[in-house]
Amino acid sequence: MPAVVPSSGTRGMRDGVLVRVASYNVRSMRDDVPALRRVLAAMRADLVCVQEAPRFARWRARRRALAEAGGLRVATPGRAGGVCVLAGPRARVLEARLHRLKAFPGLERRVLAVAVVEIGGARLAVGSLHLDLHLAARLRHAGEAMSLMERAAAAHDAAVVVGADVNERGHQPAWRLLAARLSDCHAVAPAGAGLTFPAARPAERIDAVFAAREARVLSCGGVAAGNADLAGASDHLPVLAELQVGL
Repeated sequence: MPAVVPSSGTRGMRDGVLVRVASYNVRSMRDDVPALRRVLAAMRADLVCVQEAPRFARWRARRRALAEAGGLRVATPGRAGGVCVLAGPRARVLEARLHRLKAFPGLERRVLAVAVVEIGGARLAVGSLHLDLHLAARLRHAGEAMSLMERAAAAHDAAVVVGADVNERGHQPAWRLLAARLSDCHAVAPAGAGLTFPAARPAERIDAVFAAREARVLSCGGVAAGNADLAGASDHLPVLAELQVGL
């Protein structure tokens, strides 16, 4: 499993602030939870966009325990849609909310979790998104999510970052919509092949971090955790991007 390029530190850089942002579908913590915690700890992330976060029995306590394993805290409210944003100690949360996306009869209700944060003077509007298996729903929700993210970013003069389980590949419509309005971080600065699913034998890249074009992507790839932990923690592999965000 490829590791990201080693960080040069987390303090402000000459042209901006170095921020580590991850996206991870944790499959409701139904797999090897100790392995999942070790993967979160290995990320050393400032922000983690989680999909399929626990949302039923003891969901608050389980999300809190997940966050704490990575030295993070839960930044966004509520449990709807199984999405949330985790934030590290450097991140000051300015605003956090959930947005319910358009309902499609017979399909699960999809939600966008948004946290606007400030790190070292740089502001980011960070969204966690889990798109549907249904093509039309994916495309509609990708467009809705981008409009909501751009609105939150404009209100706070922040750079947009989205971590997503896109449930499709790079040549398909929803992915192309996201990549047309943001940078696909792995495509810009790949660290390894970037395949994310299934975790035990990854064959497809269906998870990604997308960032505003004004953010410089230093690297984007996997997490430097043990292969057994990565395969056992979830059916998806995490994606970790190092971004240099201007002040």
